[in-house]
Amino acid sequence: MLSVGRHGKVMRLALPIMLGMLSQSMLNLIDAALVGHLGEVALAGVGVGGYAMFMLSAVVFGLSSSVQSQTAHRVGAAHIEIAQPLNSGLVIGLVFGLPLSVWAWWQAPLLIGLISQADDVQNVAVDYFRWRVVSLMAIALTLCFRGYWNGRQQTHLYLRIIVTVHLINVVVSAGLIYGFAGLPKMGASGAGVGTTLSLFIGLIVWCWVSIKSPFTHHFLTRMPCLATLRTTLVLAAPHSLQQFLFATGYAVLIWLLSQLGTASVAVGHVLINLSLLLILPGVGIGVAAMSLVGEALGRDAQHEAHRWGLDALRVAWLLLLVLALPMLVIPEQVLGIFFSSSELVALGKLPLQLTGVMIVLDAAALVLAQALMGAGAQRTVMMLTLGMQWLLFLPLAWWVGIGLEQGLLGIWLMQLLYRLINSAGFLWVWQRRRWLAPLSNSLSGP
Repeated sequence: MLSVGRHGKVMRLALPIMLGMLSQSMLNLIDAALVGHLGEVALAGVGVGGYAMFMLSAVVFGLSSSVQSQTAHRVGAAHIEIAQPLNSGLVIGLVFGLPLSVWAWWQAPLLIGLISQADDVQNVAVDYFRWRVVSLMAIALTLCFRGYWNGRQQTHLYLRIIVTVHLINVVVSAGLIYGFAGLPKMGASGAGVGTTLSLFIGLIVWCWVSIKSPFTHHFLTRMPCLATLRTTLVLAAPHSLQQFLFATGYAVLIWLLSQLGTASVAVGHVLINLSLLLILPGVGIGVAAMSLVGEALGRDAQHEAHRWGLDALRVAWLLLLVLALPMLVIPEQVLGIFFSSSELVALGKLPLQLTGVMIVLDAAALVLAQALMGAGAQRTVMMLTLGMQWLLFLPLAWWVGIGLEQGLLGIWLMQLLYRLINSAGFLWVWQRRRWLAPLSNSLSGP
């Protein structure tokens, strides 16, 4: 009964996070559908601009896990200054987000030119990206609020606010793209304006919710101490670097697929997006585990913190297995949703089934990476994740897929091997419990 109760707590915390993440993926599909009616150039431009924005956003993404892990630890330790990590994150977000946004807006043609060389696509992408990059500071500050409230185990706030933001985004973007309701007809750029406006509205809501709370009403008036600022930055930097290089690794993977031809790129693109969508529940469970582990360690309950990681992993394995079943059992029907060509369906059938296996194998890496960050072991997560991706998978993918001419299937087999070794590595690190060591140095603060 105790185990069932612990698994239920993991799901109660994880469910709002998972739904919020899934709503983000659905929003991307809706945006693509809205812009798609403008033609392939507009769709390609928004895609290129959106990918550039994803890469840039990764630079500030570590603020969320940094604030969350510190907050959860302070909650467990019954610390008086629970909002200090939030204050620190907001200051860092302002200091880094605003200059980076200005620089990216100025250098937009250069950044977009690194991704696409087609002039017509570049023109659309630059305009779209410039509207989107204005929201970088809002993204950075929102990540801090999200991390704080998730660290307090109030994950329902994230779901409510993100769904509201997405609904506003869809309505405003549609109006600006096509000029509905008297709004200016801006074409693809309207999607960028709509997204940016919705993100700033979301930031205002986060501020309002936090000001109303008795725990954080002073966060706008009390400056963080230097020690907490340093801790927040030290914990955020590895995760941000990890996310940036992880995204870059996918760009390299797409480039490898382009060496095999258009068909491999098309199939590979669908497989990658399916896998990124279906691993989100695992990530959501991991984010919940981050709070549970941090809170337990704040109470110095080390054995309980270790158990929370394994409990979350069991839930993730079962959930990801259920999600992977259609890819394993009816791969042709799944691929038929995306392709009308029987040749492309045949090319993707076995790689899709391998993707289903990967999703299940990936559970340990997805959950325990987040749980380790709850213990302040961001650097360990960065080294293991990037080492496996850049030193193992990408070289093997090049050698087998391109060098040995095994094509898409060869690359996906190497990805399966990489996922297996990666998850085994995270499970080994978790079971060794060496991650308990950096806790007192990383998360303890004034």
